[in-house]
Amino acid sequence: MKRSDYSRRGFLAGAGVIGAAGAFWDAGALAAQTAGVKRADLADLVIKEVKIYVTDLKGVRKLNSTETGELISVVTNNGIEGNYTIGDRNRTEGWLAWAKANMLGKSVIDLLPTIASTSGMKAPPPRGNGENRGTFGTGDTGGPGTYSAFGGPAVTGSGLMPRGGGNWPNWYTAAADVVLWDILGKYLNRPIYQILNGGVQGKDRMLAYASSVHLPTIEDYVPDVTNAKKQGYKAYKIHPGRGQPKNGTEIPSYRGHMEIIKDVRKAVGDEFILSHDPVQAYTRDEALVVGRLLDELQYIFFEDPIRTTDKEGLIWLASKLDTPLHVGEFIFSIADFAEYIRDGALQGLRFIADNVGGISGSMRLGLLADAHGIECVPHNWGNVLDLAVHFHLELALPNVYWFEMPFPAEFTDRPYFMNKIRIDDKGFVHAPTEPGLGYPIDKNELDKVTIRIDR
Repeated sequence: MKRSDYSRRGFLAGAGVIGAAGAFWDAGALAAQTAGVKRADLADLVIKEVKIYVTDLKGVRKLNSTETGELISVVTNNGIEGNYTIGDRNRTEGWLAWAKANMLGKSVIDLLPTIASTSGMKAPPPRGNGENRGTFGTGDTGGPGTYSAFGGPAVTGSGLMPRGGGNWPNWYTAAADVVLWDILGKYLNRPIYQILNGGVQGKDRMLAYASSVHLPTIEDYVPDVTNAKKQGYKAYKIHPGRGQPKNGTEIPSYRGHMEIIKDVRKAVGDEFILSHDPVQAYTRDEALVVGRLLDELQYIFFEDPIRTTDKEGLIWLASKLDTPLHVGEFIFSIADFAEYIRDGALQGLRFIADNVGGISGSMRLGLLADAHGIECVPHNWGNVLDLAVHFHLELALPNVYWFEMPFPAEFTDRPYFMNKIRIDDKGFVHAPTEPGLGYPIDKNELDKVTIRIDR
């Protein structure tokens, strides 16, 4: 199968997508459309309690080094509890105080259309080729950059600065948006993706690719990809780490990455689907050399090759390569995404829901990409609920074709989730059938790992 068959498929007609764009924004209209519920019937969806379960992560393999083990609980007057994790990719100190001031006594239906701000971040001009490297170090699977929701004039490590209208990304409101959708789905007894109606119906599974952690040496990748293929995955993404051999003299990282790219292709054969994500690690010239190798070996996408803030560099690189550039994890404003699309700085749109306003903001981005005929590739990384949020978006949007599965998949597990996210024998992840986010919490198991409950 050709690379283009996976990366540039024909999208659904735009009419249905445009109709859905207004619908998901009005939660009351969605309730009526989905389950015949009138807005007046939703009066009991007023928030009466917010709290945080702080859990013990000892013995848990954290995919994000910042994960704190905090689980939000938001409860309505009629007893429906919504949940989401915070403190995973981004620190959210003070969320509880914020939630008490901004959510208590308010209706889920009234909050949902307004809670995701449209203000954002504006990228400054590129600072030159020599400063476009990422800050990825050794063995930290969290990638470059350290972020703080309300911590100052810039998002540390991202190179971005606030646009007018307030602090952004706002991880407080993004987390609240997700948990509100969880409550609404539970009230309607529907998984969230069935409410969102992003222009496609009947999608109930996603083909998964195994997404590697940053492994220590060049030689570690062939056993890893071979294991993924043996387990039934049809595709694999390289996160290349430092790119050093087990033994011998240290070499430039990008040269070691090229060895990994060649070794992995040779190990799995020409028909296996591969992609590469160095997490902004290259200069422009390094990215060009690596990208040409990806072209030669038919990798289907090249993710975050250089600093995202170097938009001109991404435009230049895209003009030199056949392999599509997937970019967006380090963009925090819908307006900036529009500029990157307009200027040809990305051919696949990545996003992290926490960075762009939760589920509501992510839907806007996915439909923006679809309107321009661009594939959308949400970022699945973290624990079960981190993956669940993006999974619902992938199922609802018409221009998403892959589920990113951290590999090994066991790294996503937490003891209090009743269900695990796994592929079937054909490499697919099946849609959740439970309401809301779709991965119920075992309260007995949660109690066993809860250190305290902040109220």
